[in-house]
Amino acid sequence: MRWLCIALLLLFQPLAQAAGTYEETPYQPPKTLYEFYFDNPDYINSALYWLRSQINPLMEPPYNMQPEDMKIIVLIHGTEIATVVTKNYEKYKDAVDRMRYYASLGVDFRVCALAAQDYGYSVKDFQDFIKVVPSAMAEMSYWQQQGYAMISPRILIRTQSLESTR
Repeated sequence: MRWLCIALLLLFQPLAQAAGTYEETPYQPPKTLYEFYFDNPDYINSALYWLRSQINPLMEPPYNMQPEDMKIIVLIHGTEIATVVTKNYEKYKDAVDRMRYYASLGVDFRVCALAAQDYGYSVKDFQDFIKVVPSAMAEMSYWQQQGYAMISPRILIRTQSLESTR
């Protein structure tokens, strides 16, 4: 019985003392291409948090990167294309204002001309911070060949509160 107690104590001791550690990865200025291709235009709001989650920590200590040193492109070619059309500004004001802020930091927002055409939009229909490019697929290939990491945000609809999953 004594050996059983000792064995159980040794077995569970590491669990009681276990703790995570914090590590400051030595990040370099990013070269990132975000692909936005969603089946609901409102998902752009969640996707923009992915952008924030990259930019904000890099601008803060210990990294203190300047926005102009970060090369970040957002390529839009799904239903969220409607969010950057000027006539829809009031409907998507919060998202557009956030994108305009990121554009002021140097984020390059691009829209696929083929997708724009599918929706009946032309270059003149878009916000002034938008660049219309020939093809989303060609853009993704090109920027990856230039060394950009590609991130395609997955938008998940939360069905449980954070408190209930803790």
